[in-house]
Amino acid sequence: LAVMCCSMGHGVTVWSRSPVELKETDGQLFHKKLPGVAVSREIDFTTEISSVQGSDMVILAIPSFAIRENCRKIRPLIGENTLIVCAAKGLEKGSFKDFITVIEEELPENRCVALSGPSFAAEIAKGIPTTVVVASRSREAAEAAQDMLMNHNFRIYVSDDVIGVELGGALKNIIAVCSGICDGLLENAANTKAALMTRGITEIARLGVALGGRQETFAGLSGIGDLMLTCSSSQSRNYRFGQLLSQGMAVQEAMDSIGMVVEGYHVTGTAYELAGSLNVDMPIVTQAYEVLYRGKDPKQALQDLMGRPKRHESEEIWLKTK
Repeated sequence: LAVMCCSMGHGVTVWSRSPVELKETDGQLFHKKLPGVAVSREIDFTTEISSVQGSDMVILAIPSFAIRENCRKIRPLIGENTLIVCAAKGLEKGSFKDFITVIEEELPENRCVALSGPSFAAEIAKGIPTTVVVASRSREAAEAAQDMLMNHNFRIYVSDDVIGVELGGALKNIIAVCSGICDGLLENAANTKAALMTRGITEIARLGVALGGRQETFAGLSGIGDLMLTCSSSQSRNYRFGQLLSQGMAVQEAMDSIGMVVEGYHVTGTAYELAGSLNVDMPIVTQAYEVLYRGKDPKQALQDLMGRPKRHESEEIWLKTK
């Protein structure tokens, strides 16, 4: 996003807790996590969070567990006109709150939006055509983010369904982990993959609607769009994490191998607890939880999913069993 914003002519500063290491090759700078993408020298990299002062927009592209903490840090540094864009995907552990709610609690004077949809970082940086959605309770805030970030390679739609957009972006990571496991266990299992994705979005929508989201949102960019992307490509670290698990690697070892935060692991625990508290049936999430947190064999998890009682596809109607 920083590379894209800089290419649009915005002044960009990137803050992180640890220094960013850039390698110079043939007079150009490159970041190890964006191979083949030149990083402009006009982007400022810093470990000083005070650099956020004076910003028109702050993009929170940080791990989900750090959202509240970092909002508290920047609160005394930003003005009330600073627009907050949250690119993190997940739910707050313990409270089950979506991140727009968390941001509104910590930065009550600021407008905030959630950015979600099918988008791999490297492709955004390379200028590959990408379409996303920004959601906010404020139409003015959503349209402001749209105006500032949209360009000929980055198309943005707006939505007022904050819950739907956030839940779709968060929970698809669970299905992506399962997809990686599926592809690792079963070679060329197109039937299984299609079923997993289809039933996965059904579960996500069921929980989202229970929380107040709209059904149609889960058929959009932040729902089925993001799910299709992350379940089908090794560019997704959640998908790669699942593949490593299918090879018999332990959960912590697999996460260490990825080298980045695996949001699918964290949100699986949160979604499992949230679904239980609302009495929402989420069989795929339940089996993912059993595998990730209780050491269940993925093959057994698949068998248990296939052996569930008969049901009507619409979910509201139960088939009679003898």
